[in-house]
Amino acid sequence: MDSLLIHGGNTLAGEVRISGAKNAALPILTASLLTAGPLQLSNVPQLKDISTMLALLGHMGVTVTPGEKNCVTLCGENIPHKEAPYEMVKTMRASILVLGPTLARFGEARVSLPGGCAIGSRPVDLHIKGLQAMGAEIRIEHGYIHAKAKRLKGAHIAMDVVTVTGTENLMMAAALADGTTVLANAAREPEVVDLANCLIAMGAKIEGAGSGVVTIHGVPELHGAAHRIMPDRIETGTFLVAAAMTGGKIRALDAAPETLVSVMGKLADAGAHVTQGDHWIEVESDGVLNAVDVRTAPHPAFPTDMQAQFMALNCVASGAASVTETIFENRFMHVQELRRLGANIEVSGHTALVRGVPRLDGAIVMATDLRASACLVLAGLVAAGETTIERIYHLDRGYERIEEKLTQLGARIKRVH
Repeated sequence: MDSLLIHGGNTLAGEVRISGAKNAALPILTASLLTAGPLQLSNVPQLKDISTMLALLGHMGVTVTPGEKNCVTLCGENIPHKEAPYEMVKTMRASILVLGPTLARFGEARVSLPGGCAIGSRPVDLHIKGLQAMGAEIRIEHGYIHAKAKRLKGAHIAMDVVTVTGTENLMMAAALADGTTVLANAAREPEVVDLANCLIAMGAKIEGAGSGVVTIHGVPELHGAAHRIMPDRIETGTFLVAAAMTGGKIRALDAAPETLVSVMGKLADAGAHVTQGDHWIEVESDGVLNAVDVRTAPHPAFPTDMQAQFMALNCVASGAASVTETIFENRFMHVQELRRLGANIEVSGHTALVRGVPRLDGAIVMATDLRASACLVLAGLVAAGETTIERIYHLDRGYERIEEKLTQLGARIKRVH
């Protein structure tokens, strides 16, 4: 199993090109199930989660044709298998996204209850309730969701809590439903907007994506289209935090500044100098940082996927700050690993109190989930001596060639097989 070996203490500087967003690409890949026409996608990141999703779609019958770098064409003309088996979805919660489009187009779907990072309870009941409101008959047996509907009907669906994948799944299902569907309390994340833009290019009629109310007017069929995946705002934010923590200067290219307003604001509060252009963000820092309070909440508030990175920043900042997690109840598993590096963190319920220390010391640590992995990389970059991060397969699920990109910026980091 691979691990990362980091010699901390180097200042990072230079330019880094941001990859396509994993959390936008995954639902957009499943949109290929909605049409018999070819879906041509560019800026698709080369990640473990992406290859897992492509393997699942290929198993179902989608023809997957790789193009030039980071391009792929999907054709769902013939889908003999309307099933997502447990063995193919157990590592990735996003596999639930095949449910809505498969049911909407073919009238049936059988999808295993998904797995993914162990960061807390992420039930799929809102997906199921929404599809039932649209007329689907659903039962859960032996760990599988069995769904049937001759044709889904438009409905007004008010979701109890904001759910990104739930919004995406129901939006795709509603695109082929009979009538109009209104999703109230919909997720407003940029990745939801990116999926909506792709669906619109395929012929869907969608209004309000990016707001709390999304309206979808169902159409009889969708057609093929071409779409470019949006930049990964979490990868962008991770590199910007790396610049701040190491006292460096990093410009993130091919970025989307409008998706990172809250993160850039917190970096400025910490004492970093933040500038931006249409498609780039730059952070410059002298490494002297102030601790900043962070509270996660659905977009446009501070993203849960940046919580761990800012906890790492607070570990070496001046003063004390609270980090409050409101999205997932089990997303502080990186705390005990940061403590192994010398961090001063106390956890009470959903809040961690982080007191900055003069320095972190390298040690052997273990990644527990995707963003915790990134947090440990950031800590290792500033820790004295050598840090070894084990179980980095989590990292490979969401960061494309992170050790190569960091090396180009001046980090001493290598992958050990």
